[in-house]
Amino acid sequence: MTVRLRGITWNHTRGYLPMVATAQRFAEMNPGVSIEWEKRSLQEFADAPIQDLVARYDLLVIDHPWAGYAAASGQLLDFTLALPAEYMNDQAANTVGASHLSYNFDGKQTALAIDAATPVASWRPDLLERLDAPVPQVWEDVLAMARRGQVIVPAIPIDSLMNFYMFCVALGEEPFIGREQVVSGQTGTNALEVLRGLTALGTEDIFRMNPIQVYEAMTKTDEYAYCPFAYGYSNYARPGYARKLLLFGDLASYGQSGRLRSTLGGTGLAIAASSPNRDMAVRYAAYVASPETQRGLFAASGGQPGHREAWLHGNANAASSDYFVHTLPALDRAYVRPRYDGYLHFQDHAGDSVQAYLKGEMTADSALEHMNALYRESLAKGRV
Repeated sequence: MTVRLRGITWNHTRGYLPMVATAQRFAEMNPGVSIEWEKRSLQEFADAPIQDLVARYDLLVIDHPWAGYAAASGQLLDFTLALPAEYMNDQAANTVGASHLSYNFDGKQTALAIDAATPVASWRPDLLERLDAPVPQVWEDVLAMARRGQVIVPAIPIDSLMNFYMFCVALGEEPFIGREQVVSGQTGTNALEVLRGLTALGTEDIFRMNPIQVYEAMTKTDEYAYCPFAYGYSNYARPGYARKLLLFGDLASYGQSGRLRSTLGGTGLAIAASSPNRDMAVRYAAYVASPETQRGLFAASGGQPGHREAWLHGNANAASSDYFVHTLPALDRAYVRPRYDGYLHFQDHAGDSVQAYLKGEMTADSALEHMNALYRESLAKGRV
């Protein structure tokens, strides 16, 4: 009798190929098992509710802000009850930044951190050499290069919101500390102004671009030499992946706060609690998240592992122009978004206000007022 598992992931080399490769190898090692992976767009990955997916899929690659809803609803398997303590302790001890913990809410581990990412800096080494320009190290250097028309940054609503969080932190205030407002009016206004100081030096195109589209523009054309922050993709640092090679590294420093703390991303592998084949799904998930697979087949297949051993491993770095060791400091200090049940109502809509301000379509006061209203609504939708 064949055990069939269906999974849903996101539509990029980094999100899809490692799952197909690990599914193929797991099936070879376990005759009678069939695992089929489907893919959805990056926007659908961020937006599509898991309650619509658990009825159709056994395996789900998810974003960590779903952890609160998953813990409250019970729709995803709790790995603390499904895997040995020794295995889970290894996952916790070898996390990349807060990746492992980000999927834990109310003591329930709703996913295994198989992929780690945060916005990091990237550049075209050949173009910087042509410009006789060093990699920017401080914010003033970033703006100077942007004035030369050499900087690109993703500014669709979701990325604009994540960058807003980053500058709130840089200005000394983490968002979501209170329950009435996202951040104080002064800090919020200043964060918006700093971000607009950069985006105003770019073109309208950036407001339609996500990180993947930014990296494609950087590698397909010779227009842009530097991106100060976008969710990192090690694929573009791998020779032969794109027309031109990108190098990646830590973020620039901002004022007295030191290097910027960007907003943690990455993905986790979850299992539908209603899956009729949960035991086999758990075995597969444990295989994918294991240090051996993460630093081996997963990384070799274009993945961006969530296990720390892979980020320090020679093979993964040799294949990606040292992407992992050069960006790891940014991962380790990254800011973790809220994960309470209801937060995604805020995230789904608040970025529109940030982007509207950046485009000159809304005042800072109006943008912050709208975000605060959304925040209070989101708290009412679930439990903190």
